[in-house]
Amino acid sequence: MPESAMQNTPEHHRRKRYSGKYPRRFEEKYKEHQPEKYQNDIEKIISKGKTPAGMHIPIMVNEILDFLNIQPGQIGMDATLGYGGHSEKMLECLQGKGHLYATDVDPIESVKTEARLREKGYGPDLFTVRHMNFRNVDQVAEPKFDFILADLGVSSMQIDNPARGFSYKTDGPLDLRLNPEEGESAAERLRSLSQEDMIHMFIENSDEPYADKIAKSIIKAYHKGNSIDTTTALRNIIAETLSFLPEKEQKDSIKKSCQRVFQALRIDVNSEFPVLYDFLEKLPSCMNPGGRIAILTFHSGEDRIVKQFFKEGKRQGLYQDVARDVIRPSKEECFINPRAHSTKLRWAIVSDMNN
Repeated sequence: MPESAMQNTPEHHRRKRYSGKYPRRFEEKYKEHQPEKYQNDIEKIISKGKTPAGMHIPIMVNEILDFLNIQPGQIGMDATLGYGGHSEKMLECLQGKGHLYATDVDPIESVKTEARLREKGYGPDLFTVRHMNFRNVDQVAEPKFDFILADLGVSSMQIDNPARGFSYKTDGPLDLRLNPEEGESAAERLRSLSQEDMIHMFIENSDEPYADKIAKSIIKAYHKGNSIDTTTALRNIIAETLSFLPEKEQKDSIKKSCQRVFQALRIDVNSEFPVLYDFLEKLPSCMNPGGRIAILTFHSGEDRIVKQFFKEGKRQGLYQDVARDVIRPSKEECFINPRAHSTKLRWAIVSDMNN
């Protein structure tokens, strides 16, 4: 082979082998990271009620599409692009006419998602991705929207990747930022808080019943010169703090407190409540008369905010109708996708008099 050809030939790298029958580490799950190549394997994983690594299963797709009632030619927005599952279904409804805008602050996953949807034929004439926070909904596009979806949950790709630090189940840096290129990491934020501020955050953001005890343990660890820079370090402190509980209660209580503390930190690091407030305040002025808004929430704090804004908006005449009760995913969907369990869908229809 000529030397020039040898130089242009990409170097072959063998796939890393794993021990045991099934891969356990995130980076070893090569089939799950290539769903288009291993479709049968992916379907088997989903049928067992698991979410394949590097993927995200969109939640309540049918309920959302039934409400939004998307028509060809309309202008819409997916406020949280994520893996693009909802966006793809909305694009199908447009049938090549109209436009869908999508926003996402995650510079890692949004690029992958945009490339994946481009490969499926959704070009710039029909689909636009803006790498920005959805709190700036008024800056996304000139035309007003006929429909908007906001899925406020964290994507499975972010949760599953240990390098992002979203899960207490795997060891990784205590980061939790949706955009790891901006702002403080969770480790930096935690270090800057006083005990009282920490207690307030744990209660306000996740209703943690052991907030005072956990905060006291964290501060004590800092005073001893210990660092809390990894997900495992924080999980261990929570576990140690709750060791006073009866043995039969410990495992479940530690799990739930870990979930709540990590949630509280994620909300704080990403300013999720202020972002949601800004988004909801701007929404009515960004919508066409009769425009439809669907919002998926995943914990009580988010749901209360959305409920209050929609209720007040209707009182002011901004919305002609709003959801009186939340819509929940079916038992069948929760079985296939356990991460759907806590989901609540609320909707609103903009007043016909909206300007």
